[in-house]
Amino acid sequence: MTETIVEREHNRDVAILTMVYRPHNLLGPKLMSALSREIKAAQEAGARAIVLRSGLRHFSAGADLDIFVSAISKREGDKEPASQPVKEREYTPTVEFLRRFELLPIPIIASIHGVCLGGGLELALACDYVIAASSAKIGSVEASLGLHPLMGGIQRQVQRIGVARAKEMSMLARRYDAETLARWGLINLAVPDDNLQAVTMSLAEEFASGPTVAHAATKRLAYIAANEGVLAADVAMEEIQKPVWASEDLKIGLGSFQKNGPGLAKFKGN
Repeated sequence: MTETIVEREHNRDVAILTMVYRPHNLLGPKLMSALSREIKAAQEAGARAIVLRSGLRHFSAGADLDIFVSAISKREGDKEPASQPVKEREYTPTVEFLRRFELLPIPIIASIHGVCLGGGLELALACDYVIAASSAKIGSVEASLGLHPLMGGIQRQVQRIGVARAKEMSMLARRYDAETLARWGLINLAVPDDNLQAVTMSLAEEFASGPTVAHAATKRLAYIAANEGVLAADVAMEEIQKPVWASEDLKIGLGSFQKNGPGLAKFKGN
């Protein structure tokens, strides 16, 4: 019998991916493969927004520690001298996994309850919008193992909350409450526990009802600006905006504005 790792359901234009990888949604090859597979399936099914959540007690307690043990053994057996310069190489599989989230032309909303630690936080930070229950405990705790965030969490924290706060999170390995991280700007919103599901779905439906082609362009330009700078985004902007100018949603939006004023367009996602 095949183990279910990620459940997928659809609520109109919203795909809901629920992680159920026991015991605590530990991030490793199995969970990453399942998430990649289900995100692709959601996109192919025509989803215009994706919710990522957990069906277990915690969103994710971090990475599978067996990965670290294997990595140590592999590096100890590596005969290449440590003083050799770093070679140019492609992104590591874990970094490439998170880049798929950031580059997917569909908004992804991470909905957090319980603990969201280490690799689980790095997963959430690759999403476009992060909402968390007030009781959630969130942090980069890798320093307690003698590590630091390995999947890009440090640099994504720097992007969101600045160098000082990013170093605090990654070096002190504390667990923070959702309200604090929302105030810092690491996550978007903290809500009472009882409201998490309702607010998550309301936000997802709002994303899904928007101009999907324009949202894809926004994600791409934000990615370039964050990683390559404003000048690179300015250079890329005209090419990235071409699908927006050709979209039916633009015609719908302009027509609705002229007829009914702003905010009443019913976009179709193409």
